[in-house]
Amino acid sequence: MSNENLSMPTKYDPKTVEEGRYDWWLKGKYFEAQPESDKEPYTIVIPPPNVTGKLHLGHAWDTTLQDILVRMKRMQGYDALWLPGMDHAGIATQARVEAKLRSEGKSRYDLGREKFIEETWNWKEEYASHIREQWAKLGLGLDYTRERFTLDKGLSKAVQEVFVTLYNKDLIYRGEYIINWDPATKTALSDIEVIHKDVQGAFYHMRYPLTDGTGSIEIATTRPETMLGDTAVAVHPKDERYKHLIGKTVKLPIIGREIPIIADDYVDMEFGSGAVKITPAHDPNDFEIGNRHNLKRVLVMNEDGTMNKLAGKYDGMDRFDCRREIVKDLQEMGVLFEIEEHLHSVGHSERSGAVVEPYLSTQWFVKMQPLADQAIDLQKGEEKVNFVPSRFENTYLRWMENVHDWCISRQLWWGHQIPAWYHNETGEVYVGHEAPKDIENWKQDEDVLDTWFSSALWPFSTMGWPDGENEEYKRYYPTDALVTGYDIIFFWVSRMIFQGIEFTGQRPFDDVLIHGLVRDAEGRKMSKSLDNGVDPMDVIEKYGADALRYLLSTGASPGQDIRFSMDKVESVWNFANKIWNASRFALMNMDGMTYDEIDMSGEKSVADAWILTRLNETIEQVTKLAEKYEFGEVGRALYNFIWDDFCDWYIEMAKLPMQGEDEAAKLMTRSVLAYVLDNTMRLLHPFMPFITEEIWQNLPHEGESITIAAWPVVDASLSNKEQATDMKLLMDIIRSVRNIRAEVNTPMSKKVPLYISVKDEQAVAILESNRAYIERFCNPETLTIGKEISAPGQSMSAVVTGAELFLPLEGLIDVKAELARLAKELEKWQSEVKLVQGKLSNERFVSNAPAAVVDEERAKEKDYLEKHATVKRRMQELKEL
Repeated sequence: MSNENLSMPTKYDPKTVEEGRYDWWLKGKYFEAQPESDKEPYTIVIPPPNVTGKLHLGHAWDTTLQDILVRMKRMQGYDALWLPGMDHAGIATQARVEAKLRSEGKSRYDLGREKFIEETWNWKEEYASHIREQWAKLGLGLDYTRERFTLDKGLSKAVQEVFVTLYNKDLIYRGEYIINWDPATKTALSDIEVIHKDVQGAFYHMRYPLTDGTGSIEIATTRPETMLGDTAVAVHPKDERYKHLIGKTVKLPIIGREIPIIADDYVDMEFGSGAVKITPAHDPNDFEIGNRHNLKRVLVMNEDGTMNKLAGKYDGMDRFDCRREIVKDLQEMGVLFEIEEHLHSVGHSERSGAVVEPYLSTQWFVKMQPLADQAIDLQKGEEKVNFVPSRFENTYLRWMENVHDWCISRQLWWGHQIPAWYHNETGEVYVGHEAPKDIENWKQDEDVLDTWFSSALWPFSTMGWPDGENEEYKRYYPTDALVTGYDIIFFWVSRMIFQGIEFTGQRPFDDVLIHGLVRDAEGRKMSKSLDNGVDPMDVIEKYGADALRYLLSTGASPGQDIRFSMDKVESVWNFANKIWNASRFALMNMDGMTYDEIDMSGEKSVADAWILTRLNETIEQVTKLAEKYEFGEVGRALYNFIWDDFCDWYIEMAKLPMQGEDEAAKLMTRSVLAYVLDNTMRLLHPFMPFITEEIWQNLPHEGESITIAAWPVVDASLSNKEQATDMKLLMDIIRSVRNIRAEVNTPMSKKVPLYISVKDEQAVAILESNRAYIERFCNPETLTIGKEISAPGQSMSAVVTGAELFLPLEGLIDVKAELARLAKELEKWQSEVKLVQGKLSNERFVSNAPAAVVDEERAKEKDYLEKHATVKRRMQELKEL
């Protein structure tokens, strides 16, 4: 490829760079897996977003991390599959569609089940296309030929298979239990769909009169409306205060029902009065007590949170209105004698925000203990799931060890309808893949399964399971990595693991990379109430996808939250702009070079050797860190190499040979520029795919697209540690001279003499051979390089490893100020010497650390001692002036 007609505009404009590129990648089929190839497979399945609207910054972060892994693995020669898909999100989607219908003056019951589901599929198609547009804007390398949906035919088959199998193994059962009930959406919720918030409430203290008229018994409750469903009062069997009352009855105020006083070990004698009201239909603990004592279950509430006929005169009232009325009535009756203010934790529906009601209901459950035990056992072996960071394994195990049975039925229409039928006459329950043959005598359960039930099967159901001889399933499962936030370890990660073990006999993924939450610049969680949310599409519109991706992927360590601000995005845009400008300069000076003309076999300048050595170090560092998911560190390594080493140093130094007459030096510089830029763009590509593809297409290159170009590998023949050390000396000298000039306000344009004193002739030879760089970047009036030169009178000085610099600045130097500066420098070197000598005097460090590390510390000690002595000597010289 020749670059005679450079197509890179003078200004970096992300819109222009990104426009049309994604479609070009899709047309080239660069993201499609290659199951027929002999490459080693690498698989990630996308955590399926809900089809309820826009993706947020959390999705952008999550998917960018996955894209980085997949793009890198593809470049490393793997058959990389990143499988896309979306979740039907039962409660959330149904709520949105019902809200839309309400705005049109309709309800789902007006449409009927079939028409409502049809309406919801239309919603799904509309929002799925929005999500795909957003994936495209982010530049996600997804294989759309394998896109799945949790309600598609294949996944529905997998869900049925799992339900029927678990039922036949007695791991799914149907029963009447107290469940979490959302009165707003009128459906059951699992424990983890309930968010607990501290709410200001009250303890209501009441006296229930004994039926025989001999007195009363004191109880307290936070939910007085539920007393209408009381069927007993319980005391501890060993409580001396109440032993004589066990077996007697009390008359339930307002209702007048006679209920017994029972003895149960559950009651805490020390809490309150030591007597508690028992409402088996409205409290999970009371439900268990009721079972033990064969108590009736009196349900006094409707599904929508209103009171029912069994609530007597409160029938039809909202539960909270009933609470207010019943409190007033009980006070008037003299039953309620104290209201004690009380801050307590109250469950709220994650989806609707409604206060959750503990509610007696017949539901379907998964028996969790056997499944959890398998998952816990897996973590004890070599084939365990690796959590990154590892501390999240404890979070996962704690949940597994304290697991409750999982309520999986939901009173919705949108979702996988439970494959259970009830006989119209006998009430017999039939569970199976197909409806019973004499279907007219059977009615299917109207409920659907919890969304997480199908999501739990995602890693293997998307691969064609349960079809036995499915080649894709065999090739791509188990998957290699799952990327997700720590907030859904319980909801999703844990469920995928226990279902994966139960149905495939394997972990569903090798690694789980956990990231945190995106917070605002002040560290607050993004929310509608704070109005601090940021739409990733707005960020892309202004700064481009590459800037957003790079910030999100490199802005935090694994497991940590990230603070997001537009200022940070702008600084990444500046980085992209720097890359663009440096690349344009390099390309303009390549003079139409083709890939075949790149030749680095000749003599290299110290700058050439150094940048190639630094490139090798960066390739090694980036690859190692990326394999460990340390993307924040990868970002730092790339930023330092590109901005500092390549742009600020090498590009500037490359101008010397490019402006000279030596054609061999020009060819070498062009070749090094082309080689380093090519490899740098490949390293950066997974993070910033758009700009890197654009630059790479303009570079001399081999192949169609950077997406399928080989990942850079270290070329040891291009490393030269000695010349890299020589370059470091030059850089230290140039930096020191610039710093001295800045201190005394002497601009670089003003020529001043420069003396460089070194210890041996070899160092003299190195500096003399690179004299042109020193003259170019230090602008000396005269340049004197020699062995152990004495300081020329009043001069500023600097000590670098291997050399001492003097700039005679007669009339500009303030000896007193210079002595003060040198005193600070002396203190610095004293501190460094103390630190390194502390390490070397530690026997454990010297005997346990690798020899190379100990040698490095000894070299540091020698260097710091020399610098300390030099500064001390220079201070003495100044004092004698």
